[in-house]
Amino acid sequence: MTAELVRGQNHTLPQTRLEIRVSAGCPVVAGASLADERGTVPGAEWVAHPGAPRLPGLEVPGQAAAAHRLAVDLDALPPSVHRVTVLLALPERTGGPARFGAVAAPFVAVTGLDGDEIASFTLTGLDSETAVSALELYRRGGAWKVRAVGQGYATGLTGMLTDQGLAEAAQVAAAVMAATVASHARAVTPPAPRVAPGPPDRVGGVTAPRTPPGPAPSTGSPSPGVPPTGVPASGAPDPLPRPEAPGVPPAGVPASAANAAGGGPIDYAHPRRRAAAPPQAPPAPPGGPAAPVAGDATGWSMDERLYNQVWGMFEDLARTVAAYRSAADFAESRMDQELDRLLSDPRNRMGGAGDRAREEARARRDGLVDRAREVLDRDLAQLAAEAAVVEPALPAAYAGWDNPVWHAYRVPMENPMALRVGDLHLPESPELRIPLLVRLPLERGLWIDCGRTASEAAATTDGGTLKRLALETAAGHAARLLAVHPPGLFQVHVIDPAGAGATAFGPLARSGVLAGPPAAGAQGVRATLAHLTRRVELVTMAVRAGATDSLPPDLDPGEQLLVVNDFPHGFDDRAVTQLRYLADEGPAVGVHLLMVADREDAAAYGPVLDPLWRTLLRLTPVADEHLADPWVGHAWTYEPPRTPPGSSVLEQVLAAVAAGRRTGGR
Repeated sequence: MTAELVRGQNHTLPQTRLEIRVSAGCPVVAGASLADERGTVPGAEWVAHPGAPRLPGLEVPGQAAAAHRLAVDLDALPPSVHRVTVLLALPERTGGPARFGAVAAPFVAVTGLDGDEIASFTLTGLDSETAVSALELYRRGGAWKVRAVGQGYATGLTGMLTDQGLAEAAQVAAAVMAATVASHARAVTPPAPRVAPGPPDRVGGVTAPRTPPGPAPSTGSPSPGVPPTGVPASGAPDPLPRPEAPGVPPAGVPASAANAAGGGPIDYAHPRRRAAAPPQAPPAPPGGPAAPVAGDATGWSMDERLYNQVWGMFEDLARTVAAYRSAADFAESRMDQELDRLLSDPRNRMGGAGDRAREEARARRDGLVDRAREVLDRDLAQLAAEAAVVEPALPAAYAGWDNPVWHAYRVPMENPMALRVGDLHLPESPELRIPLLVRLPLERGLWIDCGRTASEAAATTDGGTLKRLALETAAGHAARLLAVHPPGLFQVHVIDPAGAGATAFGPLARSGVLAGPPAAGAQGVRATLAHLTRRVELVTMAVRAGATDSLPPDLDPGEQLLVVNDFPHGFDDRAVTQLRYLADEGPAVGVHLLMVADREDAAAYGPVLDPLWRTLLRLTPVADEHLADPWVGHAWTYEPPRTPPGSSVLEQVLAAVAAGRRTGGR
């Protein structure tokens, strides 16, 4: 039975030798790109097009036409290929349509060699686009799947290939069009128009493919299209940070400082650690999905694989819920249209015929929604099974405080690549929690927003309770950062001008893991800020001059975290300027900021501090819907990390950290 997909849905491929058939209302160029485990097209030789129609395991047509057949042998693809994207483009200088919106919606189908359709997709909703990524074939858990994409590009092939990470995008696009013109392509007679099914009555699978973290921008700037996380504008959720890819830091300076100097991403892989193949999933039972395995994503070390797998689960949940909501919206819209047509005839407004027609329309709506919910429940169950396997396997840096890994805690000897700062879930499945992981070193500071006007959840919480929870959350983050770094490679400074956080910061202070007692009063604020500002300035100058060997011997080369409570109490204008400087320049050279603050308390500064808030990743001390994913823009409920009630795990971990510092981790 054919799976008629809508955008974002996927379907398992039962065989590896396939044909991809394309039909359009005018001649189009058909091609395909191959991508590695990061979803990146490494070079021009990874693109099949009319000028280079054959690659191992792949053959595409050599001319523009209104109907195409692409041959794919997934078993013959190189092992480094993890994704095949089918590309369609309007040929240039042919006198044909200048945009896809001017022609009938293209239709693509994946078939077996016997011609039986496995999955199909109608590319609706195109307008000014001249190129489109139609669908993807991708590896997942040792098997291959197909996903309906339908992503159009008004910037043509160049924009599409650039989005796939191809450095020579413009040259390849020009070569494609030149080959199309040179071949004197003869457009075949368009086939009889296929009626676009619209969102189908039968909803197919919706779990999305795993998109491994893409390459980090070389300048350290935010990913394209992802605005900086800050205070929501017009009530919109803050965007979540995108996951990034590892790189290689030079030795002798903090990893984050090396990133700022060399412009390259950071690699946390240990040079003596050998690569290991991802664990293989047990064979799938007949007719069922493969059993989930912790660490089945791509990556060199197990930590990297688990990191990629967690982000893959996050994306899967985002897309499967998006597909369900889209199907439900379609069902509601179709029912409304049917009722509008029905009521447009006065004879149907009264009597039994009209009532029966209304009931039939509602029944069809309910049937569509029920089928979509069945698919959603299936995918949620699969994700829940995966979460049940992954959560116990997480290392301490990724694990919740209730994970047994903390009871077997040992001081680490290597820096982690990421840190868990909470959990995320959606209303369709509140019990399915996805860890929110951020890369380390922190590219941005953290802001625990303790303001009651920040959200509806905060507004219903007592102000004193909210502040207490915010301080406990900040202390927990600081303790976790100390615990996941090797001894002496991470220091925490606390500014608490009025001593309001003495209770929350008590475990940190009593264990002796802080760089010094919490700074109190205006004088303590000035001294702490001056110390860290000097460090940032010296390291920045040394890195830029390539003279890291000349740093003063009293300068601590480890990462530093500044925890600020009660801002702006105790801060004068100079101190505020220094704080902004640390927020902007500190992360690049290993100085990070964690603020517990209510933005309203600093309202007297007006827009002067807006850049400060935008620089920080805003988190809340209570569960709240204030984060949005970069794929479909869901408003996710963020749950801050909490230690189990009555547990002393935090004190035990801090005691182990203090002991590790005394013994050097031995």
